[in-house]
Amino acid sequence: MVAYQDFVALSQSRDSEERGQAAHLAAMAYLNHYGPADEHAALYAALIGFLDDPSVRVRGALAYGLLHAVEAPRPILLALLQDSPVIARAVVQYSPALVDADLMALIRGADEAMLMATATRERLSQRVAEALVARGGRPLLAKLLDRPDVPFSPTMLRQVADREGADDAELRGLLLARDDLPADARLVLVQAVAVALRSTRMVSGAVAPHRLERLLRDATDTALTAIGEQEAAAGRAPYAAELVEAEFVSTRVMLHAIVQGHVLFFADCVAQLSETPRDKVFTLLEHGSRSALNALFSRCGLSEAVRNMLARLIFHARAADLADDIAARHFVVTALTEELIVEHDGVIPPELEEAFAYLSEQNVILARRAARGVMSVFAGMTQSKMALPQLEADERLALPAA
Repeated sequence: MVAYQDFVALSQSRDSEERGQAAHLAAMAYLNHYGPADEHAALYAALIGFLDDPSVRVRGALAYGLLHAVEAPRPILLALLQDSPVIARAVVQYSPALVDADLMALIRGADEAMLMATATRERLSQRVAEALVARGGRPLLAKLLDRPDVPFSPTMLRQVADREGADDAELRGLLLARDDLPADARLVLVQAVAVALRSTRMVSGAVAPHRLERLLRDATDTALTAIGEQEAAAGRAPYAAELVEAEFVSTRVMLHAIVQGHVLFFADCVAQLSETPRDKVFTLLEHGSRSALNALFSRCGLSEAVRNMLARLIFHARAADLADDIAARHFVVTALTEELIVEHDGVIPPELEEAFAYLSEQNVILARRAARGVMSVFAGMTQSKMALPQLEADERLALPAA
């Protein structure tokens, strides 16, 4: 408690530090006042008076007293927003009493430092966040994208991905880390990552060009179908519809979706291509006969050879856990490849050449992954040494030149 006479003495002191103490005391008294209304009005008048103090220290002490209070008087806060930059930035950064309209008016004429202070507020609405992006530069955009609590519209995130995704690796990473990034924008960024990896000297110098192309294509296909699986699981069908309309869904993509266990995305694509209800497609994929599957795939516009191959793959997939079991994927791909070779007497028809090449690639990739898993398990289980053949002293291994 401070006597009124002492408060008056402090507020009329020639020492700016003492006047600052008085301003802070007045702010605290105003916020915590529970007495008569005329006393509250007198405290409010005192706060107004400190706005005209020539010392930044005094006005700063007033702002510090009101910064974190929802009940702080808005006219005083708005006046402080027009004060020296250090005071204005503190008010815009911390005051919960400011509303979106206050912030929008401030953003229109703010410099980069003020925009950054606004971006660090505890809560930002979508309207304010997108106004900041429109006015600010790259550091401000990175700051906002790094905050998962800051909402953005799907349209804004798509625009940022299209504009910045190709050339800025940091912003790509921030966008990809956001759960609210639209599926089509995520695919655009994944494709940009593949392009960036392809042109990176460290990567291109360490991996042969043809192998690098295969690895990146496989990774991009996996990302495409994995995004589709998440969208389908959430009941968001437009992703598959947009891919079909853009003619991104090839036989290879459909095969990849099944092999990777992304059956929900595969079903969405089939439903779009065949113009068949999704529930009916699921029923046919789970329990339909080969003739029923052929009829479904015929509505998708697929050739007879491709229809038969997909039907065989689905029959194999019904008995395997392709989503989580790499060994099961390898077995299914191997079985389908061997069946195709036997059926066509080793002469794969032209309409299946691309699909057969894909299956052959997957056979190698999955064999390597499955072998790694087997060897790691074996190494952990065995306690004895493995008996390996011994070479005679005069034996030499004939290895090809590197």
